[in-house]
Amino acid sequence: MDCIEAINRRRSIRKFKNTDIGKENIDILLNAAQAAPSAGNMQGRDFIIVTDRTTKRELVVAAHGQHFIASAPIIIVAVANIKRSSSRYGSRGELYAIQDATASVMNIMLAATNIGLGTCWIGAFDEDIVRDILNIPIGERPVAMVPIGYADEDPVIPQRMDIDQIVHREKW
Repeated sequence: MDCIEAINRRRSIRKFKNTDIGKENIDILLNAAQAAPSAGNMQGRDFIIVTDRTTKRELVVAAHGQHFIASAPIIIVAVANIKRSSSRYGSRGELYAIQDATASVMNIMLAATNIGLGTCWIGAFDEDIVRDILNIPIGERPVAMVPIGYADEDPVIPQRMDIDQIVHREKW
């Protein structure tokens, strides 16, 4: 599958098969994440791989009851490593770390699509609860949770706005 096909085929999956995705696939996803762009190559992002059932159920609570999260074989939590980015960029480092982490999330999702896995970007969660559950140091920010597995659904293509409604030329 080429890149454009992966972009167009990617869907938010909220129903997963109870099938292990394998270490090889996890490695593919993490290598794709690490290949994402990074401000000053500071790599202001870290990833937590969650497979434990109890921890996944705790993350459901943090994600305001999005129960499907717990059914995924794994969840990758992307963390903005603000300390790492701020060591070079000061207060602007927080933004760069968030950008580094989110660029990695998109790479994870496209790589997953490419190898036949489904994902869903979860941004609605209580950061403090996720930080406590996963022992994330104070000052670092969990910015996305990505449940990953073999899809047990085939969602329709969502309606998108016409490109002319969202693109501005030269100025707003």
